[in-house]
Amino acid sequence: MLVVDTQWFWASVIALFGLLIGSFLNVVVYRLPKMLERQWADECAEMSGTAPAAVEPFNLMLPRSRCPHCGHVIAWYENIPVLSYVALRGRCAACKAPISLRYPVVELATSAVFFWCAWQWGPSASGLAWCTFSAALLTLALIDWDTTLLPDDLTLPLLWLGLIAAALRWTPVGLNAALWGAVAGYLSLWLVYWAFKLATGKEGMGYGDFKLFAALGAWFGWQALIPIILLASVIGAVVGIAMKFTTGLREGGYVPFGPFLAGAGFAALFLGPDALRRAAGL
Repeated sequence: MLVVDTQWFWASVIALFGLLIGSFLNVVVYRLPKMLERQWADECAEMSGTAPAAVEPFNLMLPRSRCPHCGHVIAWYENIPVLSYVALRGRCAACKAPISLRYPVVELATSAVFFWCAWQWGPSASGLAWCTFSAALLTLALIDWDTTLLPDDLTLPLLWLGLIAAALRWTPVGLNAALWGAVAGYLSLWLVYWAFKLATGKEGMGYGDFKLFAALGAWFGWQALIPIILLASVIGAVVGIAMKFTTGLREGGYVPFGPFLAGAGFAALFLGPDALRRAAGL
């Protein structure tokens, strides 16, 4: 009789689900910033007393995904995570224009993180919470890298979910530590922002960074904030210097900090906050 290891079974099932979620995250990364731009344009038009421009619906569901080069509507069988990319050899079925490798990479990365979470916590509320955390964190990192935006639509729910998960004991962080982690995370970067602005007259980071750091404090507790910010700063400095020497910096020499906060958040997830504190000598 075939004996199925339940841990492997559930981890594999959730990893397959992660492929589908990864495909959806690609949509969110591309569309959410554009949706926010439309919303801001409509709000500006209303404030100026003019009617918003009439445009076709654009949200996470409509219109259907299309090739950005030729407008070819992507059929369902061309949108199967990873497999369709391989079958199409990374090119549009109609015009043969190349499809970004990032699409299958995001799908595989999401699947791998979901597998890890399922392996650690199984099909439980804790496993679901950490899968949600991982999906949101990956999405925020990619959006910030592309647009230098950290949308409130993602940072604030991530913050509240961290507090709720702590209250329901879905995470090992007590509610008290999660609450003060959120407070300390926000205030610490807020103080750095104003100190830098008063000293230089420039803005060194955006408010989205405060909210993301607050969310990480809610998920990992106030004790993890120092090693997380140290790790994010070191990684950010290394990447920034490398991009400067390779002329990879965008206009203005700005490197978004959110992706490095997210990377440190994933390090805290995989290694544990205690390991980060020991590595930082705390």
